[in-house]
Amino acid sequence: MTHHAHAVAALRDDVLRRLTYTVGKDSATASPRDWFVATALATRDRVVESWLASTRRNYREDRRRVYYLSLEFLIGRLLIDTLTNLSLTGAMREALAELGVDLDKLRELEPDAALGNGGLGRLAACFMDSMATLEIAAVGYGIRYDHGLFRQTIKDGWQHEYPEDWLSFGNSWQFPRPEITYDIGFGGHVENTRLTDGLLAHVWRPGETIVAVAYDTPVVGWRGRHVNTLRLWSARALDPLRLDAFNQGDHVGALAEQVRAEAISKVLYPSDSTPAGQELRLRQEYFFVSASLQDLIRRHMKQSGDIMKLAEKNAIQLNDTHPAIGVAELMRLLVDVHGVEWKEAWKITQATFSYTNHTLLPEALETWPVWLMEKLLPRHMQIIYLINAMHLDGLREKGVQDAGVLSSVSLIDEHNGRHVRMGHLAFLGSHKVNGVSALHSELVKETVFKDFHRLYPDRVVNKTNGVTFRRWLLEANPALSRLLAETIGAGVFDDPEKLIELENYADDPEFQQRFAAAKRENKERLAARIFDTVGVRVDSNALFDVQIKRIHEYKRQLLNVLEAVALYLDIKSQPSRDFVPRVKIFAGKAAASYIQAKLIIKLANDVAQIVNADPEARGLLKVVFLPNYNVSLAETIIPAADLSEQISTAGMEASGTGNMKFALNGALTIGTLDGANVEIRERVGDGNIFIFGLTAQEVEESRARGIDARETIAASPRLAEALSAVAGGMFSPDDKHRYAQLVDTLTYYDHFLITKDFDSYCDAQRKTDARWRDQKAWRKSCILNTARVAWFSSDRTIREYADEIWKVAT
Repeated sequence: MTHHAHAVAALRDDVLRRLTYTVGKDSATASPRDWFVATALATRDRVVESWLASTRRNYREDRRRVYYLSLEFLIGRLLIDTLTNLSLTGAMREALAELGVDLDKLRELEPDAALGNGGLGRLAACFMDSMATLEIAAVGYGIRYDHGLFRQTIKDGWQHEYPEDWLSFGNSWQFPRPEITYDIGFGGHVENTRLTDGLLAHVWRPGETIVAVAYDTPVVGWRGRHVNTLRLWSARALDPLRLDAFNQGDHVGALAEQVRAEAISKVLYPSDSTPAGQELRLRQEYFFVSASLQDLIRRHMKQSGDIMKLAEKNAIQLNDTHPAIGVAELMRLLVDVHGVEWKEAWKITQATFSYTNHTLLPEALETWPVWLMEKLLPRHMQIIYLINAMHLDGLREKGVQDAGVLSSVSLIDEHNGRHVRMGHLAFLGSHKVNGVSALHSELVKETVFKDFHRLYPDRVVNKTNGVTFRRWLLEANPALSRLLAETIGAGVFDDPEKLIELENYADDPEFQQRFAAAKRENKERLAARIFDTVGVRVDSNALFDVQIKRIHEYKRQLLNVLEAVALYLDIKSQPSRDFVPRVKIFAGKAAASYIQAKLIIKLANDVAQIVNADPEARGLLKVVFLPNYNVSLAETIIPAADLSEQISTAGMEASGTGNMKFALNGALTIGTLDGANVEIRERVGDGNIFIFGLTAQEVEESRARGIDARETIAASPRLAEALSAVAGGMFSPDDKHRYAQLVDTLTYYDHFLITKDFDSYCDAQRKTDARWRDQKAWRKSCILNTARVAWFSSDRTIREYADEIWKVAT
């Protein structure tokens, strides 16, 4: 028996064994979901040995560990991901076929883990994959949300939110660790007591204690050589119910404490538009950070036994400002619990933490009212005051006397009610702060942390984001992966740098045909998905023009919709013109309380309804909004895209990673010079990307001159006509005034400069039409995009973090 045949037989037997003894079903009566669970568990069994071996090696070699703290981990489905990384996909497909089961159908049954929302969470997942691949001893820490953000449905064009029930059938990948729990305190008061040596000690007496329980998911690296852990925390009450109240007939009240405790790990980003919602957000952040820090200190003490060596043996990365309270919590644990002297504790804290900034938007650089922090975390508020006082005293001693500078770098914002600035706390408590693209890192130095950068010029560094090619090429795009393996060898999946060899085939007519055939296969699959989901028939010969991301005004889905309106009006009024058939595809969620973003979703759907049903459009334009955007949907859309929309207002998108995934899969980018688009242009070449619009500097200058857009609109007849059609109710016959306010806002208060960039965007779109008409030129550009983006692998990003920030070997 060959090695492959043996592997197939072993997998078949293991799946049957799991079906019988774990699921408790017979193969004759098993449902597709039973087969999925049995297959997932048989796959997981293949991971455990390597996982335990990796853990033993970490202890044996006394390795420096990396801890990645993130409120989101958008890991997507894990069955194919794990099989791919173990090189077992083919063997499992054959094993299941012998049992009369189709692996691809099972794949569709797996729910997406609802542990994130957008790019931040997907980046964390790609980074976890790369850390395992590069054999870095790492643990990801986050929250095990029962319902994640929400499940989006579209009814009459409007977004509706429902709980994401991804755990309703259990989770085959996780290992519950009921023995690993930590007490997390809230509220109460701080007592000051004198120690025997006369020193003053602070003892926090929390008014409420909640238990954090660990759940572990193994994260498999490429070829299965190393496996790391994603440890997620679930919240539990100390006592599941008050028995006295229950026995007195108050059956609901008896569960009140449990409900209050478990609210912490119920949903991602609970609305903070109410004081209760704001408090829950802070409780969430502190809950997962405290549990994680207690856990990693326990592991450190088990391994080295010396708290003073914490920074020497551990690196903690804060993924955005959400875990920034960790700076104060580590100080509390070091000083109050482990008796470390303050100055030493601060040195250890700064040497352990580093912080990734993901946004220049002020609302995303969290701040918390001082009253809320004092109520919820009184000891941490004391610690923050002391960190701040010593920080500002130190600056005065160095000769910094400017009151404006001292006020701007203070941890407390004294304007509009006193607030704790969490971005400032993260900056001050870290030895390195990084932006996530070359442009963004420069803007970090010039804007949000301008005064900090002047005071600490070596602290801000750049680490341009990356994506894991294994998921976004091998798993998402098997057709293109097969072609790459046949053309330049399967070694490209071990070393993405080999993609550059594709350049040799960019002009080859036969290779171009095969490249186009792979794209066609993906487009037909997406066309079928579109018809099944929203009932719209699209032509896979048309140009697939795709914008999939969080719905936000700065990402400018509205610019894309307005261009679609202008194009539609042109098609109707110029029947003799030769238009390129185009399908505009949108997907993304709007935050539940973000009214304007939800209105943009409604407009996209209204435009789709009118355009798709109009015989005068002659099928030359279709508009599609696909609901409930997640990793699995992205895996279907991205390989099928011809054009990638990356059209944010310049200076506002930190990096983007969708732009990298699209380019890798042979889509051409239309975009502003924003985030990583700048670096993508440098890599793929000016001629293989469509850049338009104001630069970040021009955006700044334009806003300074005012954001009233009446003159701009008057100077652009196509824009004026499109806005008039929207405002006049052409797309909302049931409510003629639905979009009047939206158009008014654009006209008088165009903060995101949609009108300013409109003509430039339309011109760039017509250039894409011209390139599309020359299919040879289009295909060459697509091939060169795939060939030249190896640098955007998350393996490269993680190597940079490892070398320059974490100081661990790869």
